[in-house]
Amino acid sequence: MRVLLTGATGFLGANVARHLLARGDQVRCLVRKPNLLVEGLDIELVRAPLVPRDRDEQRELMAAVDGCEGIYHVAGVFDPGPSGRRVMRDVHVYATRALCDAAVRAGVRRMVLCSSSVTVGFGSREAPGDEDTPLDPTPIYGRTGPLRWYYDTKLQSEQLAIGWGGVEVVVVNPDYVIGAWDVKPTSGQLILAMARRFVPFYPRGGKCFVDADDCAAAHLLAMDHGVPGRRYLLGNENLSYKEFMGIVAEVVGQRPPALPLSDLALRAAAAGGGLARRLDPERFAGLEPHVLESMQQERYRSGRRARDELFMPTTPIRSSIEKAWTWFKDNGYC
Repeated sequence: MRVLLTGATGFLGANVARHLLARGDQVRCLVRKPNLLVEGLDIELVRAPLVPRDRDEQRELMAAVDGCEGIYHVAGVFDPGPSGRRVMRDVHVYATRALCDAAVRAGVRRMVLCSSSVTVGFGSREAPGDEDTPLDPTPIYGRTGPLRWYYDTKLQSEQLAIGWGGVEVVVVNPDYVIGAWDVKPTSGQLILAMARRFVPFYPRGGKCFVDADDCAAAHLLAMDHGVPGRRYLLGNENLSYKEFMGIVAEVVGQRPPALPLSDLALRAAAAGGGLARRLDPERFAGLEPHVLESMQQERYRSGRRARDELFMPTTPIRSSIEKAWTWFKDNGYC
């Protein structure tokens, strides 16, 4: 099967590319510029714009889609900088629109759209949220700012793709992904921080974690078995940050954090983070108040639908952390 993949130079896309190759698919990757994540892979690299601005660029995108039987739109971005709203809208909304249009013109039957767990409601560990749990974004993500823009553009991309006629779209919503090929790094940043120094505090909240290989495999399963127009939350283990950071400490050989992060400390960090984010928006994105508040809350979700309908594998998160830690060491991050 010949497929088009976006986002292959990113963490999750790199894992998806390797799973596609492992099952024998012919993989064409739409990239801006290659990096180490695609080096040495038996893939076809195509430099074409995700968001065509004129007819020439539209022809380039059409040429990339032509001959493909399926599309995996995995490219995504969280950009807290001054132009972040425009960048996220381009990648999540306008690129999705362009790919859907190109897919219909080229006769591509199916597309897997990688969205995010931010569009999925959450709950307690005893009653986790799922794809149908209602979500009021304003108290969670604010009325404006990068986290709200990320939510808005991801949700818009889902609605646009599902409502597009002529192509079957299956949406996947990964939660907290852990594993190898985290080049930036993204979710693995906490692992590196704990490896480099003792972290005494842990946030009071928790998340749903998923192995990067399982998440990538679920993309392929969504293409094969997913119901068009349906969303699939990709998550496996619901863990508190204390539990997660305890496992990380064991893997990297550090002491586990012992003290819960107080709400007072969180507010102080958010206040100081305002200035830091103005000086370096990308580096200090984690100090955005709604990001900090999320770590103090239980935001647990269920991946039952993906397990029951897609047969998504469920690797223990300890193994995921070990894979991430090994990759970081092998690639000079430590």
